[in-house]
Amino acid sequence: MIALKRAFGSTLFMTALLVMIAGCDRQEGPAEQAGKGVDQAMHTAGEKIESAGESIQDTASGEQR
Repeated sequence: MIALKRAFGSTLFMTALLVMIAGCDRQEGPAEQAGKGVDQAMHTAGEKIESAGESIQDTASGEQR
């Protein structure tokens, strides 16, 4: 009886593991693609804002000399 429970538990664990692995291989949906596009746009905007801030600091420090 214990061997049967152990075999059932092992089978259940392997089935759950296979289901989790199969779920990881899905292709991106439209919402995920849009989210990645927004992330990229925010990253690009952040870089440009940082560059503008550095330019302002360089200009300000040049005027103080």
